[in-house]
Amino acid sequence: MSSDAVLAVELLPNTVAKWVVYWQAYSRHFLDPQGRVIDIHRGGISTSEGQSYALFFSLVANEPSRFAEILSWTNDNLAAGQLGVKLPGWLWGKKSPGKWTLLSAHSASDADLWLAYTLIQAGRLWHRPAYRALGLRLAQTIANKEVVNISFARRVNARTMKLSSTPMLLPGSYGFSLGYRRYVFNPSYMPLPLLLGLAQADSTGPWQVMASQLPNFMRMISPKGFAPDWIGLDADGRTFVPPQGDEGSYNAIRVYLWAGMSKGEKPFAQELMQSLFGMAAYLHQQNYPPVAANSLTGQPQGQGPAGFSAAVLPFLVATHDIRAVARQTERLQHSFDRQSGLLGKPAYYYDQNLALFAFGYLSHAFRFSRHGELETWWSPDHLSTENSGRDTPSLELQYVRAVRDDIADGHALSPGLVGSPQVIGPNVVIARATAMQQKKNLGDVAKSPHVVLWDELNAP
Repeated sequence: MSSDAVLAVELLPNTVAKWVVYWQAYSRHFLDPQGRVIDIHRGGISTSEGQSYALFFSLVANEPSRFAEILSWTNDNLAAGQLGVKLPGWLWGKKSPGKWTLLSAHSASDADLWLAYTLIQAGRLWHRPAYRALGLRLAQTIANKEVVNISFARRVNARTMKLSSTPMLLPGSYGFSLGYRRYVFNPSYMPLPLLLGLAQADSTGPWQVMASQLPNFMRMISPKGFAPDWIGLDADGRTFVPPQGDEGSYNAIRVYLWAGMSKGEKPFAQELMQSLFGMAAYLHQQNYPPVAANSLTGQPQGQGPAGFSAAVLPFLVATHDIRAVARQTERLQHSFDRQSGLLGKPAYYYDQNLALFAFGYLSHAFRFSRHGELETWWSPDHLSTENSGRDTPSLELQYVRAVRDDIADGHALSPGLVGSPQVIGPNVVIARATAMQQKKNLGDVAKSPHVVLWDELNAP
């Protein structure tokens, strides 16, 4: 492996410690002291999406003070101090010279869902009942204002189809009804782990039924295995091309990210992955994800940005396509900027968020339980799960605990510890793919202090 390649691998946030450093770099670049996430390349706007993602990442990083700041700014500026009873507006920015305000009070349900889920998990993990109560209240408001019922055909046996009324999440409370019983949906607004987690916390809500229908929904709207950004459905479950078109691009890329993060024993996860066969086949052959793909014809277009490569990594790891993982990883190795610690130069807001989710999941900074509950690298349930069946803690677990304790005590992270070969353990490293490309001995590569610990590649 060349020195340039080693340098590039060092920059990837491929361990828990380096993911925390990456999140800190993102916070310095995009998050102001009030808790507002600023999209610096779009006129300094803030969105409910950005706020919800930052709230989630601050929970994963175990930063209750920053979490409180982000929540406070979101509540005060996007929800007029009534978050939970009121859905947050999706857009905040400059209305006139010197005047910054809420530019759209219309909601965006993906952000609403992430906010509700994160608040519930924060209440559970930090033992803060008030957060859990607020999250449940917000989830109930989402169910009341952003959910409609659609009739889907479900096969009972070889001869019989049955229509069942299924709750579906509209992209917002306003603007997505096109008249009598015709709606527009966004598939990327419904991550399976979040639906399962909300169902676990609120058994009276629509979330379990929504989760159970998600694979069927994805199969129906992705006939060529490529998800669209938007899809039209009438109340009888018939699809139509909405005004936004039939292309899948910057929205749909998250469908593959969420599907990859749903892998495991979670209900419905395997069927969800199978519905996206078109993208899996495309990335098996091509170097980059397309910037867009027609969901009806499967025709790809162009080359997606580096953030797209990050987004598909969990998806490709879940399919065990080592060569495809290697190609995307190589691209990302050369896209991280040493000076800023961020992805790309310039570093765009959306690319960073895709990468924070992807690398956070793959590094085990966070995972989701079978029922959608959040497991973080510092939480007792995650540590016990990671070490189940062992008499003594593994080297990996000792390392994770040491990093957790050092951060809690305010100590700086040691670069030597982050890259130490003692944390390799039984995991199959991503360097296997690099070894394939460079025809090096796997045993030699595994001794490198610059490996990536993604154990899913070891699955059959």
